[in-house]
Amino acid sequence: MSLKNDKFPASAAFDEINKALTASEATRKDAIKQGNAVFAFTLKNAAGETESWYIDLKNKGEVGKGLPEKPTVTLLLSDADFGALIAGKANAQKLFMSGKLKIKGDVMKATKLDPILKKAQTKAKL
Repeated sequence: MSLKNDKFPASAAFDEINKALTASEATRKDAIKQGNAVFAFTLKNAAGETESWYIDLKNKGEVGKGLPEKPTVTLLLSDADFGALIAGKANAQKLFMSGKLKIKGDVMKATKLDPILKKAQTKAKL
């Protein structure tokens, strides 16, 4: 089952993150140990529509569509900015400082996302 939504081109990255997490049990356990949080993403596309995904690095080590029940941290940004972030062309701190990235919940946990996003960066063709 693909997590990609064609209206949100950058959402292809969630499939890559999921592949990276499910590649091996050791990778999954390591990611859970590093992350220890549930990360939710709400992306807004050019048409102004929003869609959400999550990366569970607390319980199951999985990626899914929709908003989880109690995300540790929720990141709100445009699909284009998320794509730039995954591609390594944007910096989360700069996006946050310029108001393009909004964070709800545990801001410190958001810093744990970098290594996970880097896993998608090497594989996603965005």
